[in-house]
Amino acid sequence: MKGQSLRQANWHGHLLATNAPHPYRRWLAGGGSLTNKLKAHSRAFRVQLLHQDTAICLADEANIIGYHRPGRVWEREVLLRCDNTPVVFAHTVVPMSADASDWPLFSALGERSLGSTLFGDPRVRRGELEFARLRASHPLARRARAALAANDAAVPEEVLLYARRCLYRRHEGTLLVTEVFLPPVLKLERNNAK
Repeated sequence: MKGQSLRQANWHGHLLATNAPHPYRRWLAGGGSLTNKLKAHSRAFRVQLLHQDTAICLADEANIIGYHRPGRVWEREVLLRCDNTPVVFAHTVVPMSADASDWPLFSALGERSLGSTLFGDPRVRRGELEFARLRASHPLARRARAALAANDAAVPEEVLLYARRCLYRRHEGTLLVTEVFLPPVLKLERNNAK
């Protein structure tokens, strides 16, 4: 059971519970569209699709999406890149009970931003943000590091990764978005050229 607990994050409703360093807090706590914020801090923003298919949700996702235990979901993982540098690893799960009327564009997003879709639809209701400091053994920390390594941007295991997640609702469907903020996000500065 201890191994299982090391693969789960302690999610908190308040950012300070994660002990995130101050430079991360402005990214974690920011309201509105993360896509728009990243665009304002780069000359070129891009979504790199890593994976989109069915999968089994993570243990610490099951309850929030209405499952009693991990079950099959639609899963999407992307890297958000600013000026070609990966700055956020994003992981989205949609329960299999959702249908095309709940999330009509989800299956066809490709390398388009999910955030643009969520914030542009008045029928989408956004839940409260939750925050976590991910252990190196957490599946999302491992996946984020693997994605970075594949893009020649490795992050050592001793570097803590901070994440936030939010549950969205549209009609009867739910969609959980988790964003893992990667160390290069701290180097972004507001692009005043725009």
